[in-house]
Amino acid sequence: MTTTPTTGAAESRFQSNNTASNMCGFTLMNSQVGVLISNVLTRIDNVKVTPLPSMIRVDGQGKFDLIYADVDEEAGEEEGWFNAAEFEEAMSTHYGRMVHLDDRTIMFANPEDAAEYIDFDLKPVS
Repeated sequence: MTTTPTTGAAESRFQSNNTASNMCGFTLMNSQVGVLISNVLTRIDNVKVTPLPSMIRVDGQGKFDLIYADVDEEAGEEEGWFNAAEFEEAMSTHYGRMVHLDDRTIMFANPEDAAEYIDFDLKPVS
């Protein structure tokens, strides 16, 4: 156990770190749809999927896309079965910036990258 030099107290394992992580992701319900989504995302190199008893944690580095047609195919359903509404129902929380399009949801770790993608000007107007 490590102690702090000034007080001698044990360091907390719950310390905060505000260094940019270049990570983004979300938590899914561990349901039939959540498993389909996670199966698709395991095929992406920069994404790590961690199944837990009641949820599925999805963590990506930088940027990644959830392409709805890939989930349709994984489910054996016709194109258009899976959409943003289905995704929102299966997802309980997210971190990073999320951009919904008609055919996919894109996750960005860097808010500037998301703003550039949607052509949003981050400069304050006075």
